[in-house]
Amino acid sequence: MASVPSNPESVFTYGAPLLKFGTGSSAEIGYDLGQYGARRVLVVTDPGVAATGAPQRIAEQMKAYGIEAEVFDGVRIEPTDAGMREAIGYARDSGPWDAFVAVGGGSSIDTAKAINLLTTNDGDLADYLNPPIGAGRAPARPLNPLVAVPTTTGTGAESTTVCVLDVLDLRVKTGISHPRLRPTLAVVDPDLTRTQPSGVTASAGMDIVCHALESYTARPYTSFERKRPEERVPYCGANPVADMWSERALALVARSFRTAVRDGDDTEARGEMALAATFAGLGFGNAGVHIPHANAYPIAGQVRDFHPAGYPREEPMVPHGMAVSLTAPEAFRFTFEAEPDRHVRAAELLEPRLDRSGDPAEYLPSVLIRLMRDIGIPNGIADVGYTDADVTDLVAGTLKQQRLLATSPRETTEDDLAGILTRSMSLW
Repeated sequence: MASVPSNPESVFTYGAPLLKFGTGSSAEIGYDLGQYGARRVLVVTDPGVAATGAPQRIAEQMKAYGIEAEVFDGVRIEPTDAGMREAIGYARDSGPWDAFVAVGGGSSIDTAKAINLLTTNDGDLADYLNPPIGAGRAPARPLNPLVAVPTTTGTGAESTTVCVLDVLDLRVKTGISHPRLRPTLAVVDPDLTRTQPSGVTASAGMDIVCHALESYTARPYTSFERKRPEERVPYCGANPVADMWSERALALVARSFRTAVRDGDDTEARGEMALAATFAGLGFGNAGVHIPHANAYPIAGQVRDFHPAGYPREEPMVPHGMAVSLTAPEAFRFTFEAEPDRHVRAAELLEPRLDRSGDPAEYLPSVLIRLMRDIGIPNGIADVGYTDADVTDLVAGTLKQQRLLATSPRETTEDDLAGILTRSMSLW
């Protein structure tokens, strides 16, 4: 269990972007940015989303409001430090920009956050990366307005204060975390998610599930030592406001996830998954995530030759939501004893007709495995190319994610992580 604090925290924080949700909402971005006085805007996206025409359409619509907009479509799926530096360099060379619009999945939104940070503040990307990988520097100056327009239903990046990337020479994922990275406005238009392939819907949807589950089962904010005002961080532990969003996200997922994967043209399911992604982001963006996300970073960062359906095939990758899900059943078996009632409640939200016979510690892992099998997620980390011989390196990568592990409801040793990863080689 987490240690008992000598001076328990009594304060939790909550932050969220302005939100505009609904079909057609992306057509109003020019008006919205006009309210901030923006006259020159960079639209940030990836080649796949650019091919749908949506980013260019959004850029064109801004002209009616006297805004000059340019589209940068060089974002890499699952961004790397090298790719982000290229994007930042482009924005610096072609600037100055009054505001940014990110159109795409978490990759585009996170890249836009990095561009915004490094075009308003000096230094290199490494200066701002989370310790121990980077220097953890805080931005000295305010950032420009950022409008986040998700086209996938999963990352919740439109709601959060973090951006995530691969550090290539270390073969590990890390991120930047600071309240100023949170988008100014999230514009969630379910129509833009219709082009999301089934495999992307499945992987990104598991990110929603794990965001909600991890924040709901995170260490309570009262279990931490009391912080001074300047020490407060966005991930403050489970709290009543974040719990509300997580519970609502799980209920929406239970109703619509399988349908959205099976039938991408089901507008009701697509809309509910878009709402679930936003709700989960509003939850975990304040409470935090823990072991499944910490494990996911090295699983994605050390990939060798896995090519998932629905994603670009130029380079191997384990998509983020998929990577998070692969150790989630075992992680929640491990954390059950810290918060049994919450784990059972989470299982019931995700599977309303849950059979409550048998061992309660198995409810949530079993619900997750049934869901993963139904939507075509690989059967454990062996299915994405890992063996028992890789566990030591994976554990080393997970241990670099102390910001996330600190939110686990149960203290986690190197041996604990090795056990979770080993048992996650095959899930069923």
